[in-house]
Amino acid sequence: MWTFVFFALFIGTLVALGIVLAAFTKKLAELEKERADLEVEETRVFDFLHGLGEAFSEGVRTADLHRLIVEGAIRILEAHGGALYLVDKNETALVPAFVSNGCPPVVELPKHLLEQLPTNPHSLQSFISIHSVKRGEGIIGKVWESGQVHVLQGPEIAFQDGRDPSLQVHSAIIGPLQYRRKILGILVLANGPMSTPFRKDEISLFKTIAEQSAFALYNEAIYLQASEKKRLDQDLQTAREIQSVLLPSYSPNFEGYEIAGVNIPAHQLSGDYFDYIEIDANRLGIVIADVSGKGIGASLIMAMCRSVLRSQATGATSPSEVLRRVNNLLYPDMKEDMFISMVFAILEKDKPFISLSRAGHEPPLLCHRNTLEVEKILPRGMALGIDKGPVFDRIIEDTVIELAPGDTFILYTDGACEALDANSMEFGIARLIQNIQANANNGPREIVKSATQEITNFIGNQRQYDDITIIAIQKL
Repeated sequence: MWTFVFFALFIGTLVALGIVLAAFTKKLAELEKERADLEVEETRVFDFLHGLGEAFSEGVRTADLHRLIVEGAIRILEAHGGALYLVDKNETALVPAFVSNGCPPVVELPKHLLEQLPTNPHSLQSFISIHSVKRGEGIIGKVWESGQVHVLQGPEIAFQDGRDPSLQVHSAIIGPLQYRRKILGILVLANGPMSTPFRKDEISLFKTIAEQSAFALYNEAIYLQASEKKRLDQDLQTAREIQSVLLPSYSPNFEGYEIAGVNIPAHQLSGDYFDYIEIDANRLGIVIADVSGKGIGASLIMAMCRSVLRSQATGATSPSEVLRRVNNLLYPDMKEDMFISMVFAILEKDKPFISLSRAGHEPPLLCHRNTLEVEKILPRGMALGIDKGPVFDRIIEDTVIELAPGDTFILYTDGACEALDANSMEFGIARLIQNIQANANNGPREIVKSATQEITNFIGNQRQYDDITIIAIQKL
C-alpha cells in the first residue's frame, strides 16, 4: 500500500518536473528566439548607421543618400515600401526625394488617375514621385504641421480604391525628420494587405531611424554648402586672376612723364578700373573708373567698360568725345541702379599739359612742386549709364591742365578717402592731400606706395569695405 503511494508520488513528481522542464525549455526557446531577433535587428540598425557613415566618408551623392535612408528603414522594419519627402527651399511644400518601388500610396489619388490605372499601371509610381504635399495636406502634410510621428493601422487608412489590392494600405508610420527643432523632411513606411500592424518596439525603432536620418540630411546640407562655397571661392579666385590680367601689370614708359598706379580690391573682385591706353605713337590715354556696387556684377560691368573704352579711344583727341561714345554704347546694357564714374585723360609726348574729362568721378588733384599747394580739378560731367545721351552730352566737357616740371597729377577712387578705422572715422581727403605733399618730391611710385600704406595702417584690422585705386602722374 505505502509502496504504491510512494510510487504514485514519485511518478507525479516526475510528470510535474517534466511539465516544468517543458515550460522552461519553451520559455528558453522563446527567449533564444527573441535574442536572435534582437541580434538581427541590431545588425540591421548597425548596417544602416554604418551605411550612412560610409556614404559620407566616400562622398555620397544626394540621390544615393535619400535611397539609403528609405531602403535602410524598409529593411530594418521589413516594410513593404517607403518614401522620403523633403521640405523645399521656400518651406512651402514637401517634395518627393525617393519613393521605393511598390510603395503603397499614402497620398490621395485623383479620380482620373484611378480610372487610367488598369491601362497605365506606371502612372501611379510617376504620380507619387512628382506629387508635392503642402503643409496640412493629407496625412503627410498633417505630420509636417504637427511635428509628431503618426501611426496608421487598419481601416482608418483605407481611403484608396479597395478593388485594387496594390492601392490598399494596411498600416503605416509617418514621422518628421527633425534636427535642431527644424523639420527637414518626412519619412514614410507603409505595408499593404496581409501584413501585421507595426509593433510598439518597431515604432520606437522608427523614431531612432528618423533621428539618425535627420542628422544625416543636416550633415549633407552642411557638406553641400561647404562644397558650394569652396567651388565659389575657386571660381572667384579664377575670376580674380582673369581680372588682374585686365589691369595694368606695370607702369608705361612715356616720354616726358613718370607714372605709377595701384589697385587694392576690397574683395576678391574689384569694381575699380584703371588703365593705360596707347592712343597713337605720341599720345597716351589714362583712365580711372569706379563701378557702383561690388562683387561679381561690378567686375563684369568693369570688364565691359574696359572693352568699350579701349575700342573708342584709338586715335582720339578729345576725352569728352570718347566718353560720349562710351556712354552711348554702355547705356542700353546698364541696369537702372548701376553707373560708372570715370576720369579719362590724354597725355602728349613732350607737351606740358593734360587734357581730361570727368564723368562724375572724384576730383583729380594737382600738386605744384614749388609751393606743394594741392588744388582740386573740377570739370563738369555726370556718371556714365545714368542718362541716355542728351543731358550727358551737354554737360561733359574737356579741361586742359598745364603742368610745370615736377608737378604731380593724382587720380583716385572714393575708397581711398572713405576708408574707415576702428571708430568708423573716414581717412578723408585732407589726410590724402597731406600724404601727397609729404612725398611730392619723391616721385609717383613713392606717392602711391606711401598713400596706400597710410590708408592700410589707418584701417588696421577693420574690414576694407571699398576698392582703393590711386594713380600718380608727374611731369619730368
